[in-house]
Amino acid sequence: MTRFRSLFVALAVVWTLMVLVVPFAASSYGLASSSAGRAIVSLVYEIGRLVCHQRPERSFFLSGAQLPVCARCTGIYVGAALTGVVAWSLTRLSGRQQAIGGAVSRNRSRRILLMAVVPTVATIFYEWTTGEMPGSWTRAVSGGPLGAAVAWIVWVSAEQEPARGTQATDHANAPGAVAVTEK
Repeated sequence: MTRFRSLFVALAVVWTLMVLVVPFAASSYGLASSSAGRAIVSLVYEIGRLVCHQRPERSFFLSGAQLPVCARCTGIYVGAALTGVVAWSLTRLSGRQQAIGGAVSRNRSRRILLMAVVPTVATIFYEWTTGEMPGSWTRAVSGGPLGAAVAWIVWVSAEQEPARGTQATDHANAPGAVAVTEK
């Protein structure tokens, strides 16, 4: 399993947990009362502000505190984190280095993303044509497939690391390449 894949899954899970835990912790346990706690809370909300509109009427609330991203973004992040954990687990359980699901071409990636974005587009179309806003759970569920699809494409597209003690074949003949062998 590549380091990139492991890092990708770890970051997806940590970000999703931060999105879900920071508002609850800040409002219920006074996390924001310490300077370090305030810094963490502020950082998570600022990152959320960079990627999301953070409109209260389109967001979940935990313990009276708004999540740092809207419901749709929450669904995207949860979908990505869950897919990453499942892919990581299946790869570990199978004992194989290669990604579960095999290689993915650009055309296949586009088709997967097109299918995954349909629920999100459907909720947006519904809102624009009826003037009614779908509920937060509908928006979150519609974002889940998009997050899952992106995570899966990243997972299967990540380059494999060379086995420990070996050189990647395309670098073995490069100028200055050093042969490495295990004892």
